[in-house]
Amino acid sequence: MCLLSSFFILLILMTKISYHDLIKEAIVASKNAKANYSNFKVGASLLTASGIVFTGCNIECSSYGLTICAERVAIYKALSEGQDEFVALAIYAEEKAFCPPCGACLQVINDYARDLKILLTDGNNFKEYLMSELLPIAFNVNYLNHDD
Repeated sequence: MCLLSSFFILLILMTKISYHDLIKEAIVASKNAKANYSNFKVGASLLTASGIVFTGCNIECSSYGLTICAERVAIYKALSEGQDEFVALAIYAEEKAFCPPCGACLQVINDYARDLKILLTDGNNFKEYLMSELLPIAFNVNYLNHDD
C-alpha cells in the first residue's frame, strides 16, 4: 500500500467517519436536489481533513448554464467555510449507479484536491477512484504561467 493511501486511511479512521457514513450523507443530500428539468437527482458529501462533512445536491436553473452540480456545491461550501484539505468525496445519483462527476466538476476537484478519493455509489456498494484516475491529464495552474 502506498504511503499516500495509508495517510488517507489514517485520516478517515481519525475522523471516525466511514466511507459508508459518507455515502449515507450523499444519499440524504440527493433528496434536496432541485432537478425540476432533468429529474436527475444527485447528492455529494465531502470529508475534510479536519473531519467535517460538507454535503451538496444539484440545483438546476431554467437558464441551464447556471445549473450547478452536487459535487461543486459541496466543495464550494467547504471552501467558503475555510476548509481546503479534503480526504474523500462520495457521489450518489438516484437514477444511475456509479455515476462519475462531469467534466466541470472534475476540473474543480482537480484544482482543489488532486489526490482526492472519489466514491461512486449505487446506494449499497461503491467504487473507489483517485481524482487523478478520473482526469489523468488535467489542465492546471502550471499552464497559466505567462512568463514562458
